[in-house]
Amino acid sequence: MTVHLDRIPAPRRETAAAALSAAFGSQPLTAIQPVLGGGSGALAYRVEVGGRLYLLRLESGRVALRNPHQYTCMQTAADAGIAPPLRYADATRGAAIMDFLPQRSLQTYPGGPARLLGDLGSLTGRLQATPTFPYVGDYPVVLDRMLERLRKSGGFAAGLLDPHAENFARLRAAYRWDAATLVSSHNDPNPGNILYDGERLWLIDWETAFRNDPLVDIAIFAENFAATEELEVALLEAWGGQPPSRELRARLTLMRAMTRLYYAALIFSGVGAAQGSAPIADLHAPTREQFWADAAAGKYKASDPRTIQTLGMIYLATFLESVTAPGFEEALEIVRPHR
Repeated sequence: MTVHLDRIPAPRRETAAAALSAAFGSQPLTAIQPVLGGGSGALAYRVEVGGRLYLLRLESGRVALRNPHQYTCMQTAADAGIAPPLRYADATRGAAIMDFLPQRSLQTYPGGPARLLGDLGSLTGRLQATPTFPYVGDYPVVLDRMLERLRKSGGFAAGLLDPHAENFARLRAAYRWDAATLVSSHNDPNPGNILYDGERLWLIDWETAFRNDPLVDIAIFAENFAATEELEVALLEAWGGQPPSRELRARLTLMRAMTRLYYAALIFSGVGAAQGSAPIADLHAPTREQFWADAAAGKYKASDPRTIQTLGMIYLATFLESVTAPGFEEALEIVRPHR
């Protein structure tokens, strides 16, 4: 039985048909099911061809901030066994087909958080050993532009984001940027982009992948999974193969703050302030723990722009928390170039 592509929006149906034909020839499509979730806005479908399951992924639109090298990065990661095996990719049409892998909750990962962080550190090391991803821009420069665009967007009261800009300037001045040390980086390995299939870990969704500082992915893993100092050290040891130095831990402190600001700017670049509302006048927001607990209880709807805006507010607030936390000034002094 051949299944038609009626579930796919008409503007993307021809691209889907071309991708399936290129990947599988005349083998019939016997099942298709939308896959929900993901923050990129791409369309995803579980398809069955020849008795095997695959994931068909279609970009739903092109935006100014689109990474032109995402398919190159995806292919490199797939070749290294870090992304799911890739069967087809067309950067021009914005389509890819990869093996469909079962997904298990990271909460069931054997060995708990310490083992998970160790394996994420090892996975990052393998990614950084691949042929270096294409260059898109220096992370601090990209972030500076994103923050400036956010401050001028009209979505925030005048001066509200000045402390963010001032503290980012201090952070950026202290954090030595060395183009010679940049490596392949996913740049968004949040829990939703980590796939555990019951046996091992994979990274998915490579829209923001490019050449970057070695600590960017590590900082995001630490932010999401290293709730204690011991877990942070476990992550760094698994990644670097040795106990972390005082300077490395200081650099991670600064990079964790930088990634918080990046996520805030990224979120608001996509959703902006709520339509029809006055500019945001304060940064009051729930804690991340409270937000996710409320989301699990159904108090937030994923499709509601206000939900995404709340998450952006949390990142803006936690950035300021990070730059006023004990140890941050010491980390700045350790990392800052001294003449």
